Amino acid sequence: MTTASRRTRLIAALAGLVVTAGLVSGTAAPAVAATAVAFSTVVPAPVSATAAPGVSYAITSATTVYAAPGSAPAAAIADQFAARLRVSTGLPLPVVTTVAAPADGIALLLTGAPSGVGAEGYQLDITAGAITVRASQPAGLFRGVQTLRQLLPVTADATTAQAGPWPVPGGRIIDYPRFAYRGAMLDVARHFFTVAQVERYIDQIALYKINTLHLHLSDDQGWRIAINSWPNLAAYGGGTQVGGGPGGYYTQADYTAIVNYAAARYVTIVPEIDMPGHTNAALASYAQLNCNGVAPARYTGTQVGFSSLCVSMELTYTFIDQVLGEIAALTPGPYMHIGGDEASSTTASDYATFIGRVQPIVAAHGKTVMGWHDVANTTLLPSTVAQFWGTTTSNAPVAAAAANGTKVVMSPANKAYLDMKYRNNTRLGQKWAGLIDVNTAYDWNPGAYLSGVGETAVLGVEAPLWTETIVTSADIEYMAFPRLPAIAELGWSPWSTHNATAFTSRLGAQGPRWHVMGINYYHSTQVTWPSGS
Repeated sequence: MTTASRRTRLIAALAGLVVTAGLVSGTAAPAVAATAVAFSTVVPAPVSATAAPGVSYAITSATTVYAAPGSAPAAAIADQFAARLRVSTGLPLPVVTTVAAPADGIALLLTGAPSGVGAEGYQLDITAGAITVRASQPAGLFRGVQTLRQLLPVTADATTAQAGPWPVPGGRIIDYPRFAYRGAMLDVARHFFTVAQVERYIDQIALYKINTLHLHLSDDQGWRIAINSWPNLAAYGGGTQVGGGPGGYYTQADYTAIVNYAAARYVTIVPEIDMPGHTNAALASYAQLNCNGVAPARYTGTQVGFSSLCVSMELTYTFIDQVLGEIAALTPGPYMHIGGDEASSTTASDYATFIGRVQPIVAAHGKTVMGWHDVANTTLLPSTVAQFWGTTTSNAPVAAAAANGTKVVMSPANKAYLDMKYRNNTRLGQKWAGLIDVNTAYDWNPGAYLSGVGETAVLGVEAPLWTETIVTSADIEYMAFPRLPAIAELGWSPWSTHNATAFTSRLGAQGPRWHVMGINYYHSTQVTWPSGS
């Protein structure tokens, strides 16, 4: 039995739980147990769930939302949840933070959760008289509320008032994540997306317990964040995109707004400045960054591997120190991504020198280095995280780095890249890494996928969305849904719950919710979508 399995059974035994068979195995729950059916629609699959057949809590005009007293984060989570439900239900749903929990209400408590659930875990209890979410940390309360949202009628996520009633099925869920890092990546460099568009995506990914948004802020086609010490990066380098559109960039206030919006949804922003390749926008902005002192033209194509920072020039590292220093000061999260992929115009020796110089710069600004797995070809700091994006199940440098203690984020391009086409005729996306429909996105084990990189070496998973062909929010949604929830489940749920048939059933149940939320998702033929999808 795996450690995760033992932990699951221990918590279940302590809580007196019986894991719902339909949730784990994918078999149908008894027809009389409507609550069991409702519990088996949750994505990602909880660690343990026990339905209480025939029991439900009704949200009414008498319902109060109660937050743990003395906890501003708990009150903010309660406010956010209540505000969402007021729109769809038309109910008052006052939020209170008094010492005594109300007799009839929804309570968000920072006490009483099982000790093994960690910072992001929670216990959710639903009886006829109350709903209670218990966690040890606010992040756990937030994750528990996302599960509660999925147990409500799908119309609770509508953006206009709907007719009730608002029943919530009775039972208990105890839940916590498999991996600490569960990410999505949005490339805002190939095509620029506004603050509002990024915030919309944050709301969508947070529902599925994604806790990291990696923003690819620079590339050959555009530089997307204002740097006070190098203003032309944004003013000139941000002025185009793939196909020659107007581009755009975030002011530092814009970036801070994104960081704060994400933090309120317990999503950490990981900024990426890709280097030493993928740097044409920077090189076009400042001639002095080029070895020959000549700035290239701005670039609007999609080919890669032709640009490189000047590794031998000391000004390069002054530039990097100042750029990363400004971004680090705006970024409370622990990670700074330095890219490092597809540096075809940099010699292997220069590449190793460059990564060796840049890692201490990141560390000096108080951040942990992340890089695409190409950085494993060099000497890494003990704390550096490698993000695997390959299409094979073996990579000797990554395995060697993992053996030396390097943590790995798993993003195999042929499994997790959301910009790959679903089918040959998908109107968006690419297919250099293969076609990825729901089953392909779901059917791999991050903890046993890459030879020599076992479960303990895996920090987590991430689903990148590159935007060569992605222009609108509708495009983002079409490529992310329904595949992103598959990657989210691989990052959150214990491997013991992994079952493709059960997953596609639960995934299909999300369709009506996405419909009322206005999410432009792809109706995969591998999923049975119920009425209302």
